[in-house]
Amino acid sequence: MDKAQAQEKIESLKALLNQYAHEYYVLDHPSVPDSEYDQKLEELKKIENQYPELITNDSPTQRIGGEPLEGFRKIQHSIPMLSLGNAFNEQDLRDFARRASQGTNKDLAFVCELKIDGLAITLTYENGKFVRGATRGDGTTGEDITSNLRTIKSIPLSIQETRKIEVRGEAYMPHKSFLALNKQREENREELFANPRNAAAGSLRQLDPRIAASRNLDVFLYGIGEWEADTVPTHSERLTQLKKLGFRTNPEWKKCNSIEEVLEYVEYWTKERPNLPYEIDGIVIKIDDLQTQEELGFTVKSPRWAIAYKFPAEEVVTKLKDIELSVGRTGVVTPTAILEPVKVAGTTVQRASLHNEDLIRAKDIRIGDMVVIKKAGDIIPEVVRSLTEQRSGSEEPFHMPEECPACGSELVRLEEEVALRCINPNCPAQLQEGLIHFVSRNAMNIEGLGEKVINQLFSEGLIHTIADIYRLERDELLKLERMGEKSVDNLLSAIESSRENSLERLLFGLGIRFIGAKAAKTLATEFETMDKLQKATYEELIAIDEIGDKMADSVVQYFAEDKVTDLIKELKELQLNMEYKGPKRATVAVDSNPFAGKTVVLTGKMEKMSRPEAKEKIESLGGKVTGSVSKKTDIVIAGEDAGSKYDKAVELGITIWNEEEFIKMLEG
Repeated sequence: MDKAQAQEKIESLKALLNQYAHEYYVLDHPSVPDSEYDQKLEELKKIENQYPELITNDSPTQRIGGEPLEGFRKIQHSIPMLSLGNAFNEQDLRDFARRASQGTNKDLAFVCELKIDGLAITLTYENGKFVRGATRGDGTTGEDITSNLRTIKSIPLSIQETRKIEVRGEAYMPHKSFLALNKQREENREELFANPRNAAAGSLRQLDPRIAASRNLDVFLYGIGEWEADTVPTHSERLTQLKKLGFRTNPEWKKCNSIEEVLEYVEYWTKERPNLPYEIDGIVIKIDDLQTQEELGFTVKSPRWAIAYKFPAEEVVTKLKDIELSVGRTGVVTPTAILEPVKVAGTTVQRASLHNEDLIRAKDIRIGDMVVIKKAGDIIPEVVRSLTEQRSGSEEPFHMPEECPACGSELVRLEEEVALRCINPNCPAQLQEGLIHFVSRNAMNIEGLGEKVINQLFSEGLIHTIADIYRLERDELLKLERMGEKSVDNLLSAIESSRENSLERLLFGLGIRFIGAKAAKTLATEFETMDKLQKATYEELIAIDEIGDKMADSVVQYFAEDKVTDLIKELKELQLNMEYKGPKRATVAVDSNPFAGKTVVLTGKMEKMSRPEAKEKIESLGGKVTGSVSKKTDIVIAGEDAGSKYDKAVELGITIWNEEEFIKMLEG
C-alpha cells in the first residue's frame, strides 16, 4: 500500500469508526458488535503506524490520550459563560416567570432541562474539526483542556459543518464509571472521590490525558456560544439542531407552555432523580424564544431569561461534639461546629458553620446536642437546628470568649454588627488569613502558594507581611519540608510573574473592607494608577457607578493609614505593577464618540483584528457588545460571510458598518 492508498484507506476507516462511535455513544443504538469496531480500529492503527505523518487530530486513535502536559493555558471566552440565578421553591419559580412576563409583551413558553452535576465546558470546531475545548473557569477565562476532552468518546472529533461553531455543555461521570473508579482506588489504597462531580472535575484537570481517558466520562451539550449559521428562533429548536449536528444532548428536556407545566416537570424529576444513571442537582428553566431572551437581557452575573431550580438540601442528624473558633482576615471571630462525621449530599461532613453567637443563642445550640445538618446550596454545611427533645442533661451552653483565641486581645462588637472582632492589627491569625487571601486565585493568583504553604512559611518566620512574599529566597525555601528544587523553582517563578499583574488584582488582594473583585476592577478602570487612587476623595469615589458610601468611606480610610502608605511604597520598591492594564475608559467627548451607550453586534470574519479585540475596543469606548441582533441593537459591524445577523439588521433597519468603516470610526 503506497501513501496515496493509505491516505484513502485512513479517511474511509475514520469515517466508518466515527459513525460507529456516534451510534454507540450518542444514539445508544450500535449497528455493529464491539468486535467489529475493535477490528477496524486496529486496522487504522496499523496504517497510521506505517504512515505517522497521516495521523490527524480527528482520528479515533487519538482518543487514548497523548503525552502529559506541563500545565493548562488560559482561554478567553469570546462570549462569557455566565452562571444562573437560583430558585429554591415554587414561589421562586413563579416570581421568575412573573418578572420575565413583565419584560416582554409576548406569551412565554419555557424549556426545562435536567441540571447535570458535572463540569461546564465549551467546545470549538473549525472547518468541521474539533480544535479546542475549555472549562468555564470564572466565566470570562477558562482552562484549555482539549487533550482531556478529546478522550471523551461521545464528543465528535469532526462534524458536518465547515463554519466555526462553539457549543457548550456539561462533562460528567456516569454512576457506573464513578463506582468502578472508586473500587479501583480502594484496591490501590488511594483516597476515594466524594462524588461523581468531583471525580469528573478531577479527571478533566489531569495533566496526563491518559488518566482522563481511563475514567470513562461522558457529556451532554445544551447550548451554542457562537455560530454564524444559527438561525433558529427558539432554544428547543436549537437543541434539535445540536442533535442533528452529531452532538449528544440530554433526551429528558421538555417544552412547557405555562409555569404550571414547569412545576409538574420539577415535581416529576424531584421524585425520579434517583433512577437516573448520572447525577443531577436541579432543573434549568429557560425562556424558549431566543428573541425574548435577547429582550430580557442579563444582570451583572446571570441571564434574566433562565434560572436554575435547586433540589431541596438533604438533611441528616449527627452529634455536635465541640465548638471551635477561627479568626478571619478582617478580625471577625467565627464559631464552627465540630461534628461526628456524617455523610451529607455525597460528602463526609465533620465541620459546619454556626455564623455568630446570636445565631447559636437563637437556635439554642449546645455542645453535646444532636443536631440537624444540611448543605446550603448543596455546598456549605450548616447547622439547621438542635433536637432539644433528645437532650440527656449533659449538654453545655456555649459562650463566646472575651479575648481573641489567636492573640489574647480584647474582642469588640462594632456598631450595627453581630460579629465579635479582634482589632489587633498584629494578630497572627488575621495576618495569615490576609496572606492567604492575597495569593488566592481572584487576587494575585500565585500558584503553589496555597493555605498550607502560607501557614508553613508563616510558622517558620519567613513571611509576616505580603511584601515578604517577594523577598523569599531559593536557599531558605529548599530547607523546608516537602519543598524540592522543582516546586521551589515553580513557586518563585509564579511569584515573579505576579509582579506584573494588573492593578485590580493587587487592589483586591490588599483586602480593603467592602471591596470585592468587581469593585476593585471598577476602581482600577476609573483611576488607572495606585497613586491616583490613593489621593481619591470620598466625593470622587461616591460619584462612580457601583461604588456605594460604605465602599467609598472604606477606601478613603484604608489609604489614610500610615502603615498602608508604607506598604504601598514597599511594594513599589519590590517592583510590583501599580497600573491598570485592561481596556481604558473612553477619553473623547460622548457627542464625538459613536460607541458610547450603544449596543453593538459583531458578525462575520474580520481581517484586521480578532473579534475579542474589536469587542474590547468597543467596550473601552463605552459601548456594549451582544451576541444577537434585536430592536435594541444600534450598530451591526459586518465582516465577510456575515450571514443571518446581517440579514436581520437589514430587516430591522439597523445601522450596518463594514470592517473598514468600523476602523475609521475607531480612529476618529
